[in-house]
Amino acid sequence: MNSKQINKNNLIAQWAFDTRPILSRFHIWLKDVDVQWTRGEQEHEPLDDFTFLNGRMERLFAMTGAVTALGTQLFGRFGEGKGEDKAGLNQAKKDADAISAYAMSESLWALSRQLPENHAIMVCLGEGLMAKGGETPEMGSNPNLGFGRIYARPEVANWLEQKVVQLINHKSYTWDNFYKDIKSSGITVWGAAIDTLENTSRFAEGSDTGPLTILHLFDQPLCISKPYEGYIGNLIVPKEVVETAANSSILVNFRTPRKLIVEAIEATYPEIKRKNIHIWTLQGPSRVKRIGALWEEWETAGVHLVKDNLTLPSGLKAFTDSGTYAPAYQVGTWTDDQGELHMFICDGYAASAESMQAASLAPMLNIKAFLSVLTSTFELSYDREQYIMSLDPEAADFKEKLSDLIDKEADEKTLARYREMIYEGLDAGIPSNRISINADDFFPEKIWDLVAISGYMKPDPYTGAAGVEKIGKNLYKVTVRLSATKGEKLVVLTLELMEDLETSQLVFNPLLNRFLAGESYLDRAVKISDSGRIRNELQTLCFEALEFLGDDKIRLYCDRIIPEIIPEDKKELLVEILNWYKTHHATWFFWLELA
Repeated sequence: MNSKQINKNNLIAQWAFDTRPILSRFHIWLKDVDVQWTRGEQEHEPLDDFTFLNGRMERLFAMTGAVTALGTQLFGRFGEGKGEDKAGLNQAKKDADAISAYAMSESLWALSRQLPENHAIMVCLGEGLMAKGGETPEMGSNPNLGFGRIYARPEVANWLEQKVVQLINHKSYTWDNFYKDIKSSGITVWGAAIDTLENTSRFAEGSDTGPLTILHLFDQPLCISKPYEGYIGNLIVPKEVVETAANSSILVNFRTPRKLIVEAIEATYPEIKRKNIHIWTLQGPSRVKRIGALWEEWETAGVHLVKDNLTLPSGLKAFTDSGTYAPAYQVGTWTDDQGELHMFICDGYAASAESMQAASLAPMLNIKAFLSVLTSTFELSYDREQYIMSLDPEAADFKEKLSDLIDKEADEKTLARYREMIYEGLDAGIPSNRISINADDFFPEKIWDLVAISGYMKPDPYTGAAGVEKIGKNLYKVTVRLSATKGEKLVVLTLELMEDLETSQLVFNPLLNRFLAGESYLDRAVKISDSGRIRNELQTLCFEALEFLGDDKIRLYCDRIIPEIIPEDKKELLVEILNWYKTHHATWFFWLELA
């Protein structure tokens, strides 16, 4: 056996050993590992780390992305929403979100047992609380991993969770108090921003490109003190363009006239043609009121507004119906086959988690991201909306300023609605009262580090990463991207399901979903881990139906669970199941109360 094959065998063995908690949890066998460096290339895959994580944790997080992508692709009802009415499509989306959120949560729980004893992972921003374009509020939140989810060894998790409950429930206990307690305790908290399934609609409708899972892990918690999801305006441009503008005394941020940005681009790259400056924003009729004027501003400047008609260097076409995170990887320049220079820029808005995730990529991708907090309505144009969230809701002239921005006198109902949105952001720690913000504003320490993990269900046009590929019976290739300050690499893992598809589907499904689908909870051997699993499942599937009490307890309000998550005819069975666990395993389920 030659040295190359020996190194490869050692690499596979190392990955299998380090990631066995996740592999065994999901009954998966690791067959092969291939590492492709895309930035900061090494001669061979090192067994030490290139992030702030140690090598073992780095591989565990990579496997988390891979297992989430694989499980979602196989068992998330891919394409089953195509042709359905709004209710059917929404149900398909929620089912996909449930699988992705559960797979990632279980992976994080498994890897947390390998954390150093004084470490914890805390989810600070999550995607799925808020209805998106085409959805209505009564559809409720999607299954997600949101603010306050803790993954750590039991003693650390219990202590930190109590602090999070205080943070949510007691106004006198501020984020500063929370962070001070963390620092004095000697516990290291890694903050996370998570979107377990980006481009859910494309996944449910069976699109060929786009769906991915995103986990950003930071070396400190974000300055977020409450569950929050809103909309944030974002402008992402190459760093060189911003520096050129600064040399001409032009300050670039989200409020900068786009004409000035085009002039800065031409000053930076005199050879570029305006038709080759490609501006990516979300498109579609539902976005006209909010960013229609932005489209006009760019088009008036003579540049190209991307409308699902641009073939990227990957050979795949861009899409603009959703997906504001992945395009950040494309921001910058490239030269086409004819030798012409092209530039790609992201503009418009995104949900808060996606915006923060994209902005946090900036230091490692040589780009600049400028954010501006927007309201959660789609009634005004971006050039008016960007001023509303920075208003002082208690100022004497609040009504006057708001009335000017909405072009009519604000009545009491309107004033109350906008005040609520402003306070929601401020109470959560979102720096909405600033003209322009960036990723630094989300961290207590202005020096921070990041590892970004992306697992791809389908190919990604913006990076060229491949999706889940079946290569044999129960055998799949799964691609994961790890991006960090020191480098970036694609890891292609060959994974084999150790069970048939029917059994594997049970492995990837939440325990409560299995019981609600007909599996007997009475005949199944109960494990102490069932307590933690069911607690995690309730927080993932129906967060808005939970009340977090003191003494590590949670109260469930079944009447708050929307039927798209648990149908009305199943809620009675859910109560029966939970009461059985409480009656027969009271010590393990002390934390659960049913309203």
